[in-house]
Amino acid sequence: MNPVPSLSTRTALNRRSFLRYSALTGAALGGAGLLAACGDDSADAPGGTTPDGSRFGTVAVQLSWIKNIEFAGEYFADQRGYFKEAGFGAVNLIAGGAASTSVEAGLDTGKVWIGLSAPQTTAPAILEGLPAKIVGATFQKNPFCIVSSAAKPITSPQEMKGRRIGVQDTNQLIFAALLAANGMRPGDVTIVPAQFDPTPLASGEVDGWVSYVTNEPIILAAKGFANTNFLFADFGLPLVAETLTVQQATIDGERDKLKAFLAAEIKGWKDAVANPAEAARLAVEVYGKDQKLDLAEQTKEATAQNDLVVSADTKANGLFTMTDQLVAQNIAALRSAKIDIEADQLFDLSVLREVYAENPGLV
Repeated sequence: MNPVPSLSTRTALNRRSFLRYSALTGAALGGAGLLAACGDDSADAPGGTTPDGSRFGTVAVQLSWIKNIEFAGEYFADQRGYFKEAGFGAVNLIAGGAASTSVEAGLDTGKVWIGLSAPQTTAPAILEGLPAKIVGATFQKNPFCIVSSAAKPITSPQEMKGRRIGVQDTNQLIFAALLAANGMRPGDVTIVPAQFDPTPLASGEVDGWVSYVTNEPIILAAKGFANTNFLFADFGLPLVAETLTVQQATIDGERDKLKAFLAAEIKGWKDAVANPAEAARLAVEVYGKDQKLDLAEQTKEATAQNDLVVSADTKANGLFTMTDQLVAQNIAALRSAKIDIEADQLFDLSVLREVYAENPGLV
C-alpha cells in the first residue's frame, strides 16, 4: 500500500457533491431494502418479535460517503456492541460515495432506515416531496473551507477579492452562498473551474481552493505544501453536517426504536471523540480496509473533525443537539443558497431531547 496516495486519488475519495439527491437516484443499494423496516409499528413491541430475536431487528444505515474516518462514531457503536445493547440484531452500515444512491433517494424508496446527509441536500428533497426530517447533527459545523498557501494566505471571504479561487462544479452553489452571505458578488473573485485534485493550488495556478477542512489541508501538508484555511461556517454559512435523517413515518411509528438508535450513536461518538487513534484504526483496519486509507492521515482527520463534532453547546446539551439559534442560522444559511424552507419542515429535534431527558448520563 502506498503510504501517501496521490492527491487525485485521496481527494476523489473524500469529497461529496453539494446537491446529490436528483443526480444519484439511478444507483442501487442491493439488498438493503430487505433490511429496512420503515413505518413498522411492531418494531416498538417488547423484545423477541423480530426474525433474529432482537427487539428491533436489523436496520440499514446509509453513510454519506465511503467508509473513512467520518463515521468513527458508527464504527465504535457497532464494534463495542452499543447497537446490540440498544436492541438491534444488526446495523448494516452502507457506504455512500459518488456512485451510490443518495441518502434521500434511499429513504424515499425505503431501502434505508436512517441516513447521514446534510441540510443543503435534504432540504431540496423535502421541498420536492420527500416526507423526511433531520433528527440530529453529528457535525456542528460543516467542513467546507477555502484552503490557500501559507505564503499567500486567504483568511476571510473579503481577502478572496481579486484572487483566483478553484471551485468544483458541484460546489458552485455553496460558494455563491458564501459570497452572498458576506456581501460579495461572483465578479469580486476569479472563479476557476476545478476538479477535486488540489494540485493547481500547490502549483500556484490558483490562490484558493474550495475544500473540506478535514481532507485537502491535511493531504497538502503531508505533501510538504504549507497551507492555511478558513471555514465557511465561521463566515455566514453555519450549516451543520453529517445530519441524521429519517422518514417522518419513523418518527411517528418507530419512536422508541429511533431513540434506542440515537442513544447507541451518542455512546459511539463519545468514544470516537475521546480516542482519535482508535477511531482511525477502526477506519483503516476494519470498516474501511478496502479503501487503502493511510493511518497517520486518518488519525489527523479524526482529531480535526472533533472540532466539528464538539462545541460549547454540545458540551452543555449533548452530542447531535442543535440550539434554536443554530437551527435558525441554518435556515438563514440555506436561504443564502436560494433554498427556502421552514425550520419545522426540515428539523425535528424532539426525539433527541427525549433521549437526553430519559438518559441524562449521555450528556
